[in-house]
Amino acid sequence: MPGSSLHASRLPFHVRRTTAYAATLLAFAMTAAACSSTETALPPNAPPSIAIPSLPLGSARDFGEPPTIPPGDLAPDVALAVAQLFGDSLEDGFFIGEDRESILTIADSGDVRLAWLFSDLLRFVFSEDTRPTMARAADRLMGTELDGDWQQVTDHLIAWDIPAPPDYLEAKKALFTVVLPAWEPLFDETSHVDWRYVTWGGVLIDDQPFGQTLGECRRCIPAVDNPAVTPANGGDWYPDERIVFGVEIDGEARAYPKHIMEVREMVNDTLGGRDFGMPYCTLCGSAHVFLTDDVDGFERPVLRTSGLLNRSNKVMFDLNTMSVLDTFLGEAVTGPLADADVVLPQISVVTTTWGAWKAEHPDTTILAEDLDLGRGFDPLRGRDDDGPIFPIGAVDPRLPAQENVLGVVSPETGVAIAFHVPTAVATLANGGEIAVDGVTLVPAGSGVRAQDSDGNDLGAHEAFWFAWSQFHPGTALWPSS
Repeated sequence: MPGSSLHASRLPFHVRRTTAYAATLLAFAMTAAACSSTETALPPNAPPSIAIPSLPLGSARDFGEPPTIPPGDLAPDVALAVAQLFGDSLEDGFFIGEDRESILTIADSGDVRLAWLFSDLLRFVFSEDTRPTMARAADRLMGTELDGDWQQVTDHLIAWDIPAPPDYLEAKKALFTVVLPAWEPLFDETSHVDWRYVTWGGVLIDDQPFGQTLGECRRCIPAVDNPAVTPANGGDWYPDERIVFGVEIDGEARAYPKHIMEVREMVNDTLGGRDFGMPYCTLCGSAHVFLTDDVDGFERPVLRTSGLLNRSNKVMFDLNTMSVLDTFLGEAVTGPLADADVVLPQISVVTTTWGAWKAEHPDTTILAEDLDLGRGFDPLRGRDDDGPIFPIGAVDPRLPAQENVLGVVSPETGVAIAFHVPTAVATLANGGEIAVDGVTLVPAGSGVRAQDSDGNDLGAHEAFWFAWSQFHPGTALWPSS
């Protein structure tokens, strides 16, 4: 299975084997835990029993057999063709007859690794003179008939785990920085990034200075810094049944309405005396809170949205150092922060209704109404209703791609665990208990939160299944399918 995090390193075999063995043992334990928790007798005067939902099954997509992958360097004529295509042609901004000859030379090479170059080009090139030629070249290299469908081309390459061609980053950086020069510092040659999975998300970089996030950047997703808030009794503009992301730090609580986060996707805030950054990836259904006030040797990182994606997950960066950080893991993967091995600690995010959150936290604050920039309660307009709209490759078939899970890493074994949220909520509402591998789930608002056996927060968050399972391949699943 191809790696899915921005971090491109691979565990040694003996570590992978040990982790897989631990996950297998955990699966047996989780099966027993699932049975016992769903059959727990209700306490006296308990509310009526809530039906425990069946665990839905996903499906495995058949991508066919991958082509043979040639080893070694490119043939000299092919290397020259790549240099032509990603050199002067890009700087000119258009492709001429000589460039089409280069495309044909690459297509005739039979080296499927070069299809990654056409995956990148098809994301940006829409000329009726050139795109069909690139589409045919990709199909010829891959042995497919995808006719230039960029998402299908990229899905196949990811699912087949086709290696990148030699000098891939050099070519990719040339293309992306011609499109937007502001991306240049993010394409770091010394990084730990698997650049195959990085693509354009359809928006531009948000590089507005800290505290100047008025939503006026051109075609960017504008962050909000130190957002205006109101007390709970001033939040009656927000319906009780709508979703918020609840955060509590050192006894201070705040609600971040989902629709505002869909517009902003990034908040830099302070709560309970702690500074943090809060990215929300609408494409993978995941909000995170990363503490940013204790990074040795650096001023507080200011998190921003780059406009790039990594396998349908937003790519965030620090405005001060232009370092890219893995949005799922909080690990710096490029730039000075990566050189210093910075990993930002996480705090739990609770996905809940506003009514349940403020009932549980009567002193909570909520973001101010006008932070949605006038886009209303449904800014996405059903964008993702038919499934992921960017390439993700093969998905672990144990659950549907966009099923909600609460993801957490066991404090005892380091094994990643995904808890099926609807099942967990119903189980806890019925008086059941969920405790697996040192992780205990407890009710939080209308959702759930993960803690250790001593009640300490474990930094869990909800996400779509495809995202959690790709950032944590082989993750354990509760209840066991």
